[in-house]
Amino acid sequence: MDMMEIFTLVTGVIYIILEIRQKNLMWLVGVLTSVAAMWVFFRQGLYASFALNTYYLVTSFIGLWQWSRDKKRLVAEVAPAAGPSDEEAGALPEGDRIHLNRLTVKTVAVSAVVMVLGTFGLVELMQWLNSAGILQENPMSYLDSAATILSAIATWWLVRSYIQQWWLWIVADLMSTILCASQGMWWVTALYAAYTLSAVYGWAHWHRNGKYI
Repeated sequence: MDMMEIFTLVTGVIYIILEIRQKNLMWLVGVLTSVAAMWVFFRQGLYASFALNTYYLVTSFIGLWQWSRDKKRLVAEVAPAAGPSDEEAGALPEGDRIHLNRLTVKTVAVSAVVMVLGTFGLVELMQWLNSAGILQENPMSYLDSAATILSAIATWWLVRSYIQQWWLWIVADLMSTILCASQGMWWVTALYAAYTLSAVYGWAHWHRNGKYI
């Protein structure tokens, strides 16, 4: 069990580095991280987090396709080389710039509704499955569910390259850090703590080097 947590930690750190740099390889590493995390959370009885990593596994393939398409659009739109002002500011060369899409009010509104309904719906589902004897009791059902739904929304925002996805990750990763620490899952706790700090840096990096397409 500890070895699987360590594997999740190592691949997770690689994943966040690639995410900050917005490299398509991130999604392939995400497949490995998701499978390992699914095992860890299922054995711990944290079924919402298990379901979340199943969702991560599926969206990894969608994200790879979306980012590849957006990268081509960015390369087609940028100038052949960075201007003097970009070089003086220390920004990345145009070919390595972060591609961004604009977050809409509609997306925020829909995400807020999904957050509320999804959290309570997931809690009710887990309680029903527990009473039916299908799953064991989830020791942290509300926190587990809230972190799961918020992370699911953040992942979709990541697929769409919204810079605001980093704000969601800061909150979601803090929640997951508390969740894992409460269950004595120390390697995964370290991973989510690293995710939280990396999300702060990730926002700064995307803000500095991002280009809307």
